[in-house]
Amino acid sequence: MRDEKYGASKDEGTGYKDYKGKKDGGMKRMSFKKKVCKWCAQKAEPDYKNPDGLRRCITERGRILPARITGNCARHQRSVTAEIKKARVIAYLPFDKQ
Repeated sequence: MRDEKYGASKDEGTGYKDYKGKKDGGMKRMSFKKKVCKWCAQKAEPDYKNPDGLRRCITERGRILPARITGNCARHQRSVTAEIKKARVIAYLPFDKQ
C-alpha cells in the first residue's frame, strides 16, 4: 500500500487506477494479426531475377524494409537482403531514388 500522506487509494492491485477508475492507465491493448512470411506461404525462394517480388521488400527510396514490416521470417529476410543486393549490382533494382 502506498502512503496515505500522498493521497493514494487503498485498493491497489496490479496497476494504478486512472481518473475513470480503470486499471492499467485506461490504455487498451491493441491486438494485431500475426504477419505470415510470404516466401514460406508460397513455398518459394527469393530470386534476384524476379525484381517484382523483391520490390515489395524495398521502399520507394530503395531501402530494404525490416522483417517486422514485411512479415518475413529470419531465414527469408537474410536471403531477400542478399538477393536485393545482387539485383542492384546487375541493375534489376535501383540503388536509390532517382
